[in-house]
Amino acid sequence: MADLHDPGVVDQDVDRPELGLDAVEEQLGAIDVLVNNAGIMQLGPFVGEEDATAQRQVDINVHGVMFGMKEILPRFQDRGRGHLVNIASSAGKGGFPGGATYCGTKHFVVGCSEAVRGELRGTNIEVSCVMPGIVNTELAQGLSQARGVKNINPQDVANAIVETLKNPRFDVYVPKSIGPISMFMNILPRRGREAVVRALKADTVLQVDPAARRAYELRAARSEPGLESPEDTKELMR
Repeated sequence: MADLHDPGVVDQDVDRPELGLDAVEEQLGAIDVLVNNAGIMQLGPFVGEEDATAQRQVDINVHGVMFGMKEILPRFQDRGRGHLVNIASSAGKGGFPGGATYCGTKHFVVGCSEAVRGELRGTNIEVSCVMPGIVNTELAQGLSQARGVKNINPQDVANAIVETLKNPRFDVYVPKSIGPISMFMNILPRRGREAVVRALKADTVLQVDPAARRAYELRAARSEPGLESPEDTKELMR
């Protein structure tokens, strides 16, 4: 399993993702697993969100994952085997105030993964969707913690991925306690779900102090092509 985003593995052409996969297979042999991990999270009230911010998240979180799927699945189908692991989020199962666009992109990953899994039923190609809670990385700076759900570390997510490669399943919640909570929420009527969300303080998780996330938000904004120069950085910091 190769990390296609690691320049030490292969120098890919970002405009031609298939070239990166070709190079990996040339160097390491057939790809059996693709871990599709593409995403940024820029937070703030939906009303007032700049169009460029929304577009950036859709380009990376939606199209980044979709392009990876479209490139790897024909290869899996040609060989009659493979395991696609899409990294979504627990935000793909609910709507959290302060992160409307982000939640929308992660709902896409979950829904698209479910649909493709259905299309591939009866084949030897597995599709899994990893839905972590709050992971202790730069992306989670300034986030609070919901009641009853502990923050996790990147190694926890990696361990969950390895486990599902050994024992394939679609829904991969990290921590696992999110799974029963999600199932319980799905059987409640709308008012009941919203009451539970408030009780768990999950409705405030993505409502953060902008100053606490300033460094991450600036770096995420520079993920847009053309925003890498010092002059662009100064403009973003104003």
